[in-house]
Amino acid sequence: MEIVVGVTGATGTIYAINLLKALQETGKVNVHLIMSDWAKENLKIETDYSLKDMESLAAEVYDNKNLGAKTSSGSFRTDGMVIVPCSMKTLSSIANGYDDNLITRTAGVMLKEGRKLILSPRETPLSAIHIENMLKLARTGVRIIPPMPAFYNHPQTIQDIINHHVMKILDQFGIDFEKAKRWQG
Repeated sequence: MEIVVGVTGATGTIYAINLLKALQETGKVNVHLIMSDWAKENLKIETDYSLKDMESLAAEVYDNKNLGAKTSSGSFRTDGMVIVPCSMKTLSSIANGYDDNLITRTAGVMLKEGRKLILSPRETPLSAIHIENMLKLARTGVRIIPPMPAFYNHPQTIQDIINHHVMKILDQFGIDFEKAKRWQG
């Protein structure tokens, strides 16, 4: 399985780190990682992970400025793309076809090729423009999965909340994730 993971400058880089770890642990997924400059800054601000640590969780890493990278072409076959966290700037760019960097260009390829595209927007409060852009994308089949904690599973730690979100993303690819509790009825 080939999955592209884009990480943008919205807060919540820890979600991306945990998703990358979960994908690596499957032993079945080749991850193609693209990070924006602000994602790299947030990695420093929000976590104790280094860029090298993060990049080691991917099979291949691409420069976000390289619009000629293989992920920018529909001829590069993937099972889909996740952008986590997804800034509203990135979401707007995708919604309006403004492919000005590798993350947004690759997302545009997912749209035109009919592949899975999952966005995990991290912003609050949401403006009407944010909501309209999300609606526009949802109508094209994009899955909008914001990191919203569940409390029915009685999370005890921040890691429990992060794991739940990672599970919701992995569910879109049919990948099991046993570190999160599911609703049992």
